[in-house]
Amino acid sequence: MSEQQSHSYVKYSTIFFALCICTVLSILFDFIDLREKSLLGLKGVVLLSLVVLSIACAKALFVMIYFMHLKFEGRWKYVLLSPTIILAMGLTIAMTPDIGIHYYVDESPQVDYLKQAQQATPENGSANNAEKSHVE
Repeated sequence: MSEQQSHSYVKYSTIFFALCICTVLSILFDFIDLREKSLLGLKGVVLLSLVVLSIACAKALFVMIYFMHLKFEGRWKYVLLSPTIILAMGLTIAMTPDIGIHYYVDESPQVDYLKQAQQATPENGSANNAEKSHVE
């Protein structure tokens, strides 16, 4: 009798607990306030975003690899995913001028109104007159 290679047995409970741990880590990192801090040469918000997104990617990989059984599929899955990857990269490159390059002006009526209100408060000595500063 020849031995056949069988799929390795996956304990789905182990994957479930790994997903639970990743979820708890995501929730814990959401409670951490790093807006004013700088860690590892990155702004705290950027670092926090990278950590939370990497945990989300790990969770997605667990689900895809084990629950969708992609670990046991052949190489044809790469052929099916390659057009999707090419389109996603093309869309990202095409949208870079609109999203990534900031050529927009930061002027807006709300910001101008806020500046006027802040300037009017010390002059009149009352915060109630700040709301009427745009009328003057």
